[in-house]
Amino acid sequence: MRAVVQRVQGASVTVAGEVVGAIEGPGLLVYLGVTHDDGPAHVSWIARKVWDLRLLREERSASDVGAPVLVVSQFTLYGDARKGRRPTWQAAAPGPVSEPLYEAMCAELERLGATVARGVFGADMAVASVNDGPITMILESPAS
Repeated sequence: MRAVVQRVQGASVTVAGEVVGAIEGPGLLVYLGVTHDDGPAHVSWIARKVWDLRLLREERSASDVGAPVLVVSQFTLYGDARKGRRPTWQAAAPGPVSEPLYEAMCAELERLGATVARGVFGADMAVASVNDGPITMILESPAS
């Protein structure tokens, strides 16, 4: 499982002209990619890391200050562009595998105490954000 985590001053997701998820104030925008062998252990690791990582100002974590988190599914995080001009998506898990894990990630963050906003899995989304810092981290769950 792979996540790109950005510290933001605010972020939103729009689908078909309608805002479907948004956070205001300091928080985290998380783009989440799932690969074929990911499972519940990967979800737990990434969710805990996102929630506890000290990325906010004054070296605080989202858990320290109750910062909101916007989670957006992003299969392209597993794109491979090493050869040619057209990326391949073979490492990205298909929807029937990745959607339940995306939902489990959001649920796990909520279980940990986060206020979670979501994109719409598989939709054509417009993501708007005001990066803060900017601070961006790439997280990769360890193999289980």
